[in-house]
Amino acid sequence: MSQEAIWKLFKLMLDASAMTGKLFFFTLLIGLPLGLLLALGRMSRIWVISYPIRFFLLVMRGTPLILQLFFFYFGPYYLFGATMQRVTAAIVGMGLNYAAYFAEIYRSGIQSMPRGQYEAATVLGFTRRQTFFKIILPQVIKRILPPMGNEFMTLVKDTALVNCIGVGEIYLLAKDTMSTEGSIIPLLMAGAFYLIMNSIVSRCMSITEKKLDYYR
Repeated sequence: MSQEAIWKLFKLMLDASAMTGKLFFFTLLIGLPLGLLLALGRMSRIWVISYPIRFFLLVMRGTPLILQLFFFYFGPYYLFGATMQRVTAAIVGMGLNYAAYFAEIYRSGIQSMPRGQYEAATVLGFTRRQTFFKIILPQVIKRILPPMGNEFMTLVKDTALVNCIGVGEIYLLAKDTMSTEGSIIPLLMAGAFYLIMNSIVSRCMSITEKKLDYYR
């Protein structure tokens, strides 16, 4: 590839990275709060709540994300005769998939808390709601940051899968350019973009952990 072609591809990848960032942001916007709700439902003693959630978590974690993306994009048409926009289908599919993984991380963090924490809160007169949100959840967040950070970095890379339903992002651009130019340079450039984005995510997680240690 010529320098001019490489520079043009670089600018196109900068534009495409905006879609990657959008998918990343909205997946977390859906996945993080929904994951907490699913974790609480998963731990519920009411079987009509916990069993359906367990089945949902099994399906979402036990099937490939790429199949789920196909389902959310093509499924509405075959089931209801309706269509969903590509980006919307990608956000919904990835949001629900990552919510399932976040739910298990939340659950492991909550269940790792010593029973004495709850007993001490009861003695101090805290309600169950106050105990969870003021005592348990802040400690859980500190404990689950490392595994959450791993999931965030995986999410950046998994955004490449949305090319299967035609969403234009970095990998799709690199793949198309590589086939037309007959060069591996677009693929290497895409890898560099993902590496830079994950470096930013890793740095943000490190800063967050240090701040939590400071205020602990």
